[in-house]
Amino acid sequence: MSASRAGSILVTGANGGLGSAVVKQIASSPKLSAYCGLYTVRNAANAPALTAALQAPAASRSHKYDILSLDLTRLQHIRQLAEGINAGVSAGQIPPIRALILNAGWLDCGKQVFTEDGLDGVFAANYMGHWLLVLLLLQSMDKEAGRIIVLGSQSHDPHDPRNNSSGAFVDKQYKTVIHADSDIEAIAKGSWSTGITPKDASSLDAFRAGFRRYSAAKLFCIMMMHDLQRRLDQDAALMNISVLGVDPGLMPSSFTRQAPWIISVVLFKFVYPAIGWLYPSGSVRPTSRSAADVLEAAFGSPADGKASLKGLYLNDKLPFETSAESRDETEQRKLWAETVKLAGLKEGDTILRDWQ
Repeated sequence: MSASRAGSILVTGANGGLGSAVVKQIASSPKLSAYCGLYTVRNAANAPALTAALQAPAASRSHKYDILSLDLTRLQHIRQLAEGINAGVSAGQIPPIRALILNAGWLDCGKQVFTEDGLDGVFAANYMGHWLLVLLLLQSMDKEAGRIIVLGSQSHDPHDPRNNSSGAFVDKQYKTVIHADSDIEAIAKGSWSTGITPKDASSLDAFRAGFRRYSAAKLFCIMMMHDLQRRLDQDAALMNISVLGVDPGLMPSSFTRQAPWIISVVLFKFVYPAIGWLYPSGSVRPTSRSAADVLEAAFGSPADGKASLKGLYLNDKLPFETSAESRDETEQRKLWAETVKLAGLKEGDTILRDWQ
């Protein structure tokens, strides 16, 4: 891929759901299709939804892109991908990253798995893999106008009334995620919110346990958003990079395909699509609407032309206050320090000055 003055857009989890909807809008926009696309999927040789998005009737045939394999649950795989991108940007073969969209996500629906590094799969795929990718790729970001977009979720806040119907946060112990320093390690290594036997793996209780692990990972993503922006602001070489969060709303998709049938079929194939049709401006959103929100965050300007677009969490394009726990700077720093250890980050791995 040859360099382009417009820059690059990197999207993780680009095969299906929101990721493919984002790519489709990039490829179909005269302005955005001028950027080079770096689209990551688990298997670059088998990405039918991404291929369909790139071949949509409105997609620009001049849009340059690469489809890259990336397993966010494997630390070494993340390092290899980042090394290749950094080398390409340094050599002028890939333009600097103008927008880094951390879209990939996974909900295990109670069928818990562990990574080769001994971490909970949901923790690794949603949070830590993205954390490491960002730290490694900072050297390849557009230092004047780069934006990092973190995909959040209403689930990050157990007190958000939108989560009441899940029944996952009824017990008082789950109203706060981090009670002690050891809780971060327990979440990372999968011993938090468990207790489900294999025979119960398809039950609602198992789904709720998995949903809590997902909510904790999304909480950590939002804590990263706040903490990373603060660290970038204090770094003279990186202070113009913005970190923004986006709540995509509740999107009917295949995201819950492993959940009990009452959730995966009844709710996500019939009830939620009907609600979205009846209330098109509500919290149930098609992926196309959420994709537009993501790209507005990545490339839009403040409404008044003056306010800084930094460290904001956006819901339906408007600033939205994240949970009280996510805004706790002491807990953010604890999480960061633990993540540095789990990821094995060392001096020289990132250009961020305050990386420890």
